[in-house]
Amino acid sequence: MAKTSRPDRQRKDRREPSEFAETTLSVDRVTRVVKGGRRMRFRAIVVVGNRKGKVGIGTGKANEVQAAVQKASKNAKRAMVSIPLVGGTIPHTVEVKFKAAKLRLIPAAEGTGIIVGGSPRTVLEHAGVKDVLSKRFGTTNKLVNAQALMKALAKLRQPKAAAAAQETETKKEEVKKEENVKEEKKGDE
Repeated sequence: MAKTSRPDRQRKDRREPSEFAETTLSVDRVTRVVKGGRRMRFRAIVVVGNRKGKVGIGTGKANEVQAAVQKASKNAKRAMVSIPLVGGTIPHTVEVKFKAAKLRLIPAAEGTGIIVGGSPRTVLEHAGVKDVLSKRFGTTNKLVNAQALMKALAKLRQPKAAAAAQETETKKEEVKKEENVKEEKKGDE
C-alpha cells in the first residue's frame, strides 16, 4: 500500500475474518467439443463450513482457476445445510445411494475420530463432526461422493429427546392460541 499524508485516502478493503472455513476439494480441467475444436475450462469443487453444524459444497466453472473457485465458494454458501450434532457425532445411522455412490454413516463413541476416506472426510471436518464411522461403495469420484454425503447429512434428524422437547413447545403454543381464540369469542358476546 502506498504511503500517503492523508489518512482518509487509505484503502478500506480490509476484510474481516469469515466465520466459514473454506477448502478446495479439486480443480479439474474440463473440455467441451465444438465445431472449431475444443473449449477448455476449469471446474472447481469447494467445501464451506463453520465447524458447528453448517456445511455446504459448491461447484463452479470458468476460464480461469481463481474465478472457478470463487463461483464454487459462492455456490457452496448458498447451498448450506444445518446438521444436528450430538456430542461431536451424528444422531443416527444413515445409508444413502446417489448416482454411482453408496454411503453409510454410523455414529461413533467419543475419541474415535473421523474414520472416513476421500472427499467425505473434508466435508465432515467442515461440518464439525468429530467422531463418525463410514463406508463408501461404488465410485471414487470426489464430486459424486461429496454430493452423496450432503444428501446423507440432509437426511439426519434431531435425536428423540430434542424432538420431544420441540413437540412440547409447539403443543404449548397451540394451547395458548386456542385460549386466545376462546377469550376473543367471550369478549365478542
